[in-house]
Amino acid sequence: MEAVKYINTNRVINTFIDLLRINSPSFDERAIGAHLASILLRLGLEVTVQEYGESFNLIGYLRGSLRDVPTLILSAHMDTVEPTVGLNFSIEDGIIRTVGETVLGSDDKSGIAEIIEALEALSESKVPHGNLEVVFTSAEERGLQGSKNLDYHLLKGRHAIVMDTNGPIGKIVVAAPTHDTYVMAITGRAAHAGIEPEKGTSSIKAASRIIAAIPDGRIDAETTANVGKIHGGTANNIVPKETIVEGEVRGHNETVLEKTKETIFNTARKIARKNQVRITIEEKRQYKGFRFSIDDPLLALLGEAFSKSGIKPEHVITGGGSDANIFNASGIQAATLSSGMQKPHTTEEYIHTEDLYRGSVLVAGIIETFAKSASGEIR
Repeated sequence: MEAVKYINTNRVINTFIDLLRINSPSFDERAIGAHLASILLRLGLEVTVQEYGESFNLIGYLRGSLRDVPTLILSAHMDTVEPTVGLNFSIEDGIIRTVGETVLGSDDKSGIAEIIEALEALSESKVPHGNLEVVFTSAEERGLQGSKNLDYHLLKGRHAIVMDTNGPIGKIVVAAPTHDTYVMAITGRAAHAGIEPEKGTSSIKAASRIIAAIPDGRIDAETTANVGKIHGGTANNIVPKETIVEGEVRGHNETVLEKTKETIFNTARKIARKNQVRITIEEKRQYKGFRFSIDDPLLALLGEAFSKSGIKPEHVITGGGSDANIFNASGIQAATLSSGMQKPHTTEEYIHTEDLYRGSVLVAGIIETFAKSASGEIR
């Protein structure tokens, strides 16, 4: 593992801090994209900016010296959730944490920093490797928009690691759910609430009865449902005519997922009829789930890389999605790995500097292991 010897703790920390200082909420990634493009160009990568409607994806290509090794994709996302304006952080006792009322942004700037450090070490070590593609996506936090709009014709690789899940270095997401959302539009009859309320039919009352009756929370070990938003009415003195209810269902079992949605929608329609309101329901698939078999060759290669890097792998099943969901649905086998982020999406977010180092070691180790072992096992 020659490249691993060149991983520089101070350098990856500084890379990470530089990224923290660039504000990059979803759909506002231009500044961080320019910064990352300059780094990739310095490291000898060919860089493509792939524009789409509201933002762009950054793709880097590094030609390897080994020709019989499949191309490996390294991926993370450039955007962060908000609030981020006025971000402050501290470094104390080996921990970088947010200070104040903002998130830190280690989701997913830790993953980016670790990929960059692995490339730095690869450049310094001159170790042989196959072709590499770096994909930094945008607007991941807004429904995986970057990966959904990625031009997959630009990519040669069919296997990817996505550095984007929380917890100490070592997690491998082996299964992620399918995620469906729905919008219920409930229409009643408006009336003056003080003069003739009897002539009105409250859409809010009907909506509340629907919400109280439909499955919600954890349905079983692999299925969840949630009502996330409700809005309706126009004024206190008007019986509300229209109310919108928005929710989601996630699940690892397609049959159970569909049955849960069927129960939710049929219950809603039944209650709507009983309350003499109209209801329309629109549903949308946000992303499809994936699951690795325990004997999958990619998992075996990752296990070998973890072992050589001195990191114990932990296979996890998650209830959340990532760019890996879209990659897998698009024909690229992708595994999501932890980047060391802790308590992401909160004002208590932090990361251990040791995990920035370990994450870099792991990425470099995966590149080397993939080059040495993949040619006969993965195509």
